[in-house]
Amino acid sequence: MAKDDPAHPKTCDLAFTRSSPYGSLAEPTYSGALSFLRRRYSKDLSGVDVAVVGVPFDLATTNRPGTRLGPRAIRAASASLAWCGPYAWDIDPCETLNIVDWGDVWFDQGRPELIPDLIEAAFAGIAAAGVTTLALGGDHFISYPILKALRARRAEPIALIHFDAHSDTWADAGPRIDHGSMFFHAAMNGIVDPACSIQLGMRTRNDDTHGFDVRDARWLHRAGIEAACAAIHARVGSRPCYVSFDVDFLDPAHAPGTGTPVVGGFTTHQALELIRGLVGLDIIGMDVVEVSPPYDHAEITALAAASVAQELLAAFAAGRSAVSSNPGAQS
Repeated sequence: MAKDDPAHPKTCDLAFTRSSPYGSLAEPTYSGALSFLRRRYSKDLSGVDVAVVGVPFDLATTNRPGTRLGPRAIRAASASLAWCGPYAWDIDPCETLNIVDWGDVWFDQGRPELIPDLIEAAFAGIAAAGVTTLALGGDHFISYPILKALRARRAEPIALIHFDAHSDTWADAGPRIDHGSMFFHAAMNGIVDPACSIQLGMRTRNDDTHGFDVRDARWLHRAGIEAACAAIHARVGSRPCYVSFDVDFLDPAHAPGTGTPVVGGFTTHQALELIRGLVGLDIIGMDVVEVSPPYDHAEITALAAASVAQELLAAFAAGRSAVSSNPGAQS
């Protein structure tokens, strides 16, 4: 009897015991080791396509704290998604990609000055193994050291696709750790290239775009999903790109559990449709950030974040296997 067979006596905690890195799992959503999508926990990256990495950091938060608890909440919520692939796709990313849960980046919250380098080093090591990462935050500052790690391996700056209620490009001086200025520093330091980057969903004012193509919430609500996806592809083209999704892109009605909620946002359906439109881009890294469980209700923000993360994996898998989203899927 195979160890992955639900009838096997050792199938509990399949995050540790399962023999195959592929396939979806049938296991109670309320017990066992709650890895992301019930993937195997492993730091052995041999043959791995994607490593899911938690970054439980929230010292850069300017409003409500709690996102250090985000990775755990997203993993727990993902248990309800692990039994099959996302409905709008012809593929299950867990069937076509070797995905592991790498665990969390370790750091001492009492030594904040060391944390950015520790995050960068962890992601640099994973990138050196040829593995793509999906990071679970944590506040949005974590994108900066991750981008630094990816940029160090490339000859030119990276394109950024950024979903958020805020541009996170407010200028500041000095080595501050701030979740509202990291993309300013990424642009100024040649880590990302604003000329081939796009930001969508903004509904807070920032008059200086620093060269990014900013499509705010009013534009996106009026233009619609197809126009937004066309704008993303036109802007990014064939450049290697990083996708960063802040859950406050969603309206607080759909994602109340976040640090800086802003009304006038988007539904989960709109968010998932936008991600489905990313197929064909050269995605080299992804993150889902700013889930703050203490402010969540009925875990709806964690579930939204887990669903977005699963869709990102599907878009990545579809891009690699030239499989498109299923236009005939019905809700």
